[in-house]
Amino acid sequence: QVQLVESGGGLVQAGGSLRVSCAASGGTFSTYTMGWFRQAPGKEREFVASVRWSNMAYYADSVKGRFTISRDNAKNTVYLQMNSLKPEDTAVYYCAAGWGSRDASQYSAWGQGTQVTVSS
Repeated sequence: QVQLVESGGGLVQAGGSLRVSCAASGGTFSTYTMGWFRQAPGKEREFVASVRWSNMAYYADSVKGRFTISRDNAKNTVYLQMNSLKPEDTAVYYCAAGWGSRDASQYSAWGQGTQVTVSS
């Protein structure tokens, strides 16, 4: 079973940038689809982005053009570069490993989450 640990969250002003990382261990990282989800207070967890083993990437409409997901299979790490951040991007960001794309139920392993707060 793969274990995931996120890092890189924090507080940033609107319009700023932040990169969160997710380090994986205990599994065959290169074969997984890696995803980022987020959950804001009082809201359901939502899909942000995912990247397949082939490096094909998918994005939620709300982040398309601002966020970039990437993976480094040599380092067993997936990244989410977030630019032009908005207050509505404030949430706990979760990394996940699995076989799906946008559907959280298709991910079998989850990290503990990292807080991203965007001030206006």
